[in-house]
Amino acid sequence: MSTKMISEMVVGSSDAIASVRTMIRFSINAMASVLITGPSGCGKEVVANAIHRASKRADGPFIAINSGAIPTELIESELFGHEGGSFTGASGRHIGLFEQAEGGTLFLDEVGEMPLSLQVKLLRVIEERAIRRVGGKKQIPVNVRIIAATNRDLQKQIAAGDFREDLFYRLCVIPICIPSLAERPEDVAALAEHFLNQSEDHGARPTISDEAVARLARYSWPGNVRELRNVIERATIFFPGQTIGREEAELLLTERSVGSMHAEMTDLDDIAQDNSGDSPVRFTDGFSLQSHLQDEERRLMIEALVECGGVIAKAARLVDLQRTTFVEKMRRHGITRDDRQAA
Repeated sequence: MSTKMISEMVVGSSDAIASVRTMIRFSINAMASVLITGPSGCGKEVVANAIHRASKRADGPFIAINSGAIPTELIESELFGHEGGSFTGASGRHIGLFEQAEGGTLFLDEVGEMPLSLQVKLLRVIEERAIRRVGGKKQIPVNVRIIAATNRDLQKQIAAGDFREDLFYRLCVIPICIPSLAERPEDVAALAEHFLNQSEDHGARPTISDEAVARLARYSWPGNVRELRNVIERATIFFPGQTIGREEAELLLTERSVGSMHAEMTDLDDIAQDNSGDSPVRFTDGFSLQSHLQDEERRLMIEALVECGGVIAKAARLVDLQRTTFVEKMRRHGITRDDRQAA
């Protein structure tokens, strides 16, 4: 992958992002483990994917797992696999993620949430370059590069006894730190344009005015780059083909009542006509755009799970999300097995 292609994946003009791209270039020809730190939503998986795609392992698989999203009793089997009959319900052999990632990269997201019992086994795998399936007797060599990520302060976790110091140093051979979006507001304009260019319907993309960009740059972005991506997606839904000014940007960022701005934004009538085939939204007093969009997202995720028989990986692909992102959204929306059955 060329320097230009890395820049296309890791977007931004700030010094911080320039440093991240430099670290990616240092990382691509090494076998050493990488530890990516930064707040939730800052783009750690994007950086991990860029390292993989820029490296000699690009033709191999890129396998991602959220270490905190899988129950403790299942994560060892998920990573290392198991033999048939090794525990109740293990009817046959299961190939774990390490073996699935052979010749490629295994991305351990939220590694700070990994239980201590598994940290010991992960350390052994890194040192021996081999795994043993649950219930298995032989060591299986693996050729896998590990990239880990966390939004936690691992040094504090080490001091508290929640993370192994020896594992930390094994993972943190090449450290990459991604600051929050609030710490690099100069990246907002480039990221917004990047997300607009990813819109499927290029003809309906809105244009973001300088006033709107300035307002977006002043926002605190508690959800970081992930939140900005959602805001831009929201903009393409509510303002297709239009110019987004200061008022529109304010509406996209806050929970102000849509009704309170309706008289000032006459173009909303045109939008409603263009989308007349959909069920109309009832704008009542206290209507919250953010709540409405969250409810809609939750509904669509449940429908995807039902259509895919409850298989999270398939449902994530159906709605074009990474599996780890889908699991995180399930947790945020409180989606349970009962919700799938009810749907």
